[in-house]
Amino acid sequence: MRSPLRPLTRRGLLTGTLGSAALLATAGTLAGCGTKGAQQTEAGCKSDDLSATEKKLAFSNWPQYMDVDEKDESKRPSLDAFIAKSGIQVTYTEDVNDNNEFFGKVQNQLAGCQATGRDIMVLTDWMAARMIRLGWIQKLDKSKMPNVEANLLPSLRNRSFDPDSQLAIPWQSGLAGLAYNGKVTKEIRTVDELLTKPELKGKVTALSEMRDTMGLLLQSNGHDPANFTAAQFDDALAKLKKAVDSKQIRKFTGNDYAPDLAKGDIAACIGWSGDVIQLGFEDEKIKFVVPESGVMLWSDNMLVPNKASHKANAEELMNYYYDPVVAAKLAAYVNYICPVKGAQAEMEKIDPDLASNPLIFPDEPMLSKSKVFMALDEKQEKEYETKFQQVIGA
Repeated sequence: MRSPLRPLTRRGLLTGTLGSAALLATAGTLAGCGTKGAQQTEAGCKSDDLSATEKKLAFSNWPQYMDVDEKDESKRPSLDAFIAKSGIQVTYTEDVNDNNEFFGKVQNQLAGCQATGRDIMVLTDWMAARMIRLGWIQKLDKSKMPNVEANLLPSLRNRSFDPDSQLAIPWQSGLAGLAYNGKVTKEIRTVDELLTKPELKGKVTALSEMRDTMGLLLQSNGHDPANFTAAQFDDALAKLKKAVDSKQIRKFTGNDYAPDLAKGDIAACIGWSGDVIQLGFEDEKIKFVVPESGVMLWSDNMLVPNKASHKANAEELMNYYYDPVVAAKLAAYVNYICPVKGAQAEMEKIDPDLASNPLIFPDEPMLSKSKVFMALDEKQEKEYETKFQQVIGA
């Protein structure tokens, strides 16, 4: 089930398709994300569910985020089994290439309480939080998703943007932490080592995803990225700026750090667990590190937008993917953190090595050090993104 590092991983598409200038432009347009007239309410934008009479479902996801048959890539074994079992015909589209780009595709319809043509869309925490804040997402019926209720990892419950787990159900999760190539440097254990060790000068990269990089720096300063002040953010940003000005950090990247780390062109970086797992399959000297101060946990979430007309069918699919047997099959292909309790035991039957990999099935010590970045309001989102982009040289 292991595959070599794919040319562009799912998580890399989050920022890899946007250049720095585009990211700065995005930050500058955030003020328009919640403008008057875009906000919706549950009472003001009602959706009719036709699931009882229409056995179909439109599912928008990121590329390479579903298991495929090794002999026939047109087949998606877990999804095909759901279709056969439920009788629900699923139109599966890999059209989420970037969170902001996808927001642009659907914002006019959702702001106007109109259908997007999608029943499920998969978006990262911060974008899910934005859409929830705007009132664009339907509440789910938890009684129809007993597997989710029983098997969602405790670390992914009670998130600030969805405390009751009624709006956003994690599809897959991952970690942002440190990574290094043991062929060119000794082990690193802390963010401060990454940012200050003289032998790493000019051989370090950090992520252009603000929440991951700044979350780790907040933790390194002893602050909680799930609950911080503007002054604490500025303190962490000052530490980052010092590392930029001293040339300790060579550049900020999407997942294009991966080939450089593999070749030893960079010695260490802030990176994503899924990428590093793939690199580690090829070279055991490449390691992912949970910093002593903590690690950032993120999820890509299944959401049902307003005016989606097959919510019950969507809930049935969400419940299906929280069956540990199904979840293990999916995790064996995508290699991100499986959000489903019980899937690790099922993975033992597929690949014992993957079952013991803490980057797919984190243990309690690792999870206890993980934090989800604080949900931001519209003003904070614009302010923090703009400050971050200015420091990283966008």
